Amino acid sequence: MNAINQERWKRFKANKRGFWSLWIFLVLFGLTLFAEVLANDKPLLIRFDGKWFFPVFRQYSEVAYGGEFEVEADYRDPYVIELIKEKGWILWPLIPYSYNTINYDLPSPAPSPPTRENWLGTDDKGRDVLARLIYGFRISILFGLTLTLCSSIIGIIAGALQGYYGGWIDLLGQRFIEVWSGMPTLFLLIIMASVVQPNFWWLLLIMLLFSWMSLVGVVRAEFLRGRNFEYVLAAKAMGLYHWRIMFRHILPNAMVASLTFMPFILGGSITTLTALDFLGFGLPPGSPSLGELLAQGKANLQAPWLGLTAFVTIAAMLSLLVFIGEAVRDAFDPRRAY
Repeated sequence: MNAINQERWKRFKANKRGFWSLWIFLVLFGLTLFAEVLANDKPLLIRFDGKWFFPVFRQYSEVAYGGEFEVEADYRDPYVIELIKEKGWILWPLIPYSYNTINYDLPSPAPSPPTRENWLGTDDKGRDVLARLIYGFRISILFGLTLTLCSSIIGIIAGALQGYYGGWIDLLGQRFIEVWSGMPTLFLLIIMASVVQPNFWWLLLIMLLFSWMSLVGVVRAEFLRGRNFEYVLAAKAMGLYHWRIMFRHILPNAMVASLTFMPFILGGSITTLTALDFLGFGLPPGSPSLGELLAQGKANLQAPWLGLTAFVTIAAMLSLLVFIGEAVRDAFDPRRAY
């Protein structure tokens, strides 16, 4: 098995475009995981009166810096900044804005164009576009990964049951999938999202109702083929439990075909979330979202940096996932030369 995996890794690396796309994607995603350190309206580090403070990771009241109020210190308040600078210094993040920080000192009315302070400009509420882009990228990837994982688990189990047992289980399962997949998914998502104000987990649950069918057909076909293999028939004759045969002996072969689809499922999940956010039925208002940034670009044609930034980011993200998916397909297909 180790030799097989090494051979697959060689075929994956042979696809240079997919190999480097994987590294670029991992680096970008890894950076956004530390979004609070990259973009925040709270300092990374404060040295005050001989003591160290870490506002990004812990809340401090204004009293801690010699102020009068017990509430959390507002680090954008000039009064608080002067208090700290009298007895210490401040280390700010690379981008001194969070996704919901409003810049009240813009050189022009919002949305304002890119400047040295706001590298990609601001949106129509005066929030830094680059900060919202970093947080929105992270939410999109985390949402897509979670949805892909959950839907894949359900789809693999459903396909395994249909393919292994066949008969009425397969017949009823196929008829149900035909009916369920024939429904207007996007319209149903919009209706359900308009009835209940969705958050991250509600939206994930709503989309999971329809996304699990993507792998059923592939897994079902592999199990229909694999259940007649000699070692499977021998395992049945030995009296092994059906679940053990399914997930210990047949599933590893079925996963080869399933893994090649997962980057494309991830891309589809991100696209659906972006579409819902663009239409206003996605994440709650104010959440950092690529779809919401696209909607702002549509509503503010005089500010082309909004639409262009969102479009380039989404296009680059989906292109990377497509290239990775092609490389994974090559890795698991021994007929492809490298």
